[in-house]
Amino acid sequence: MTTETSDPSIPARPGPVNGRAIAIAIAIVVLLFGALYAWRAARSAAPPQGTPPPVAVAAITVLPTDVPAALEAVGSLRAVREVMLAPEVAGRIVAIRFEAGMPVGAGASLVQLYDAPERADRRAAMARANFAGVQLARSQELAPTGAEPRELLQQRRAERDQALASVQQFDARIAQKQVRAPFAGVLGVRRVNLGQYLNPGDAIATLTALDTLYVDFALPQQELSRLRVGATVGVTADAWPGRVFTARVNAIEPRIGADTRNVTVQAILANGDRALRPGMSVTAALDLPPERGALVVPTTAIQTSASGDSVIVIRGPNARSKGKAEPVPVTTGRRIGDRVIVTRGLKPGDVVVTEGQLRVQPGAEVSVVSKPATGAR
Repeated sequence: MTTETSDPSIPARPGPVNGRAIAIAIAIVVLLFGALYAWRAARSAAPPQGTPPPVAVAAITVLPTDVPAALEAVGSLRAVREVMLAPEVAGRIVAIRFEAGMPVGAGASLVQLYDAPERADRRAAMARANFAGVQLARSQELAPTGAEPRELLQQRRAERDQALASVQQFDARIAQKQVRAPFAGVLGVRRVNLGQYLNPGDAIATLTALDTLYVDFALPQQELSRLRVGATVGVTADAWPGRVFTARVNAIEPRIGADTRNVTVQAILANGDRALRPGMSVTAALDLPPERGALVVPTTAIQTSASGDSVIVIRGPNARSKGKAEPVPVTTGRRIGDRVIVTRGLKPGDVVVTEGQLRVQPGAEVSVVSKPATGAR
């Protein structure tokens, strides 16, 4: 029987018990690392979010209403009475009796030209007229008695009339040497100086009556059937924001403009406080019968984008207090101050968001308040 001798240089094979222990240790380490990873992931994960609170907005209920109708156009103001003062005859200025910008009454003497020769000629003509009158009076006494022929009486009467006519002629020439205001108004900038020689028609100053003005504006020819004399026109000017002046249509041009196909309208405006001036650009709004049953919303409710205009409508059984936001495309008409008419897209009873809609997403929950929270627009 042969006995096996073990070689100490050859390592002994691990038994089955040792291999099982190693596998268990590896599994434990893997579980520990997995548990650690899960614990760290759970700590870093955000907590689950709840339902966002409703967005506070301001809203109105759209109801049919009657709105004033008008045809708007850009117009200009023109003085009813305005003239450039100028002399009728030539002469040298010897007196200027006005200052630029001063109001004057009708008939006020403004400029005096040199008229000494005419006044001297008038005195001579007056002397001849007086002598002719004396001769006529004597002939009227003698002619009935036959001391003078009646032909001489008629001649004396003609000489007297000619002398008086000569006086009147010199009176007219003297009047031409004066420049007077043809009507009451306000004078413009003075364009002459004392001692200056003027020719007929040379400009002295403008005279403008500011109490009444014309409003001239044009409207498209398709509006001709809606125009009538006596219609009211609301006039606004940039110089007086928020103020509306009232005028009345007094004339409609019978001819349509061949180049613009517009009809010219003229209205008269009372300007007692002289707030407006000729030459100003204004906006003229011709009043028309009111538009019935229009749907009007504030301009702040309209959202404009590349796809068109839209509004946010609140849907739900209690839409006046809360509900879901729904964008609705709309078609808008003319504006009335800070409001705009919606011609398509809305129906009576819709609740439209007027403030805070920029913070509202489609389908979001909203709550209606009198005024949106800070930051709402």
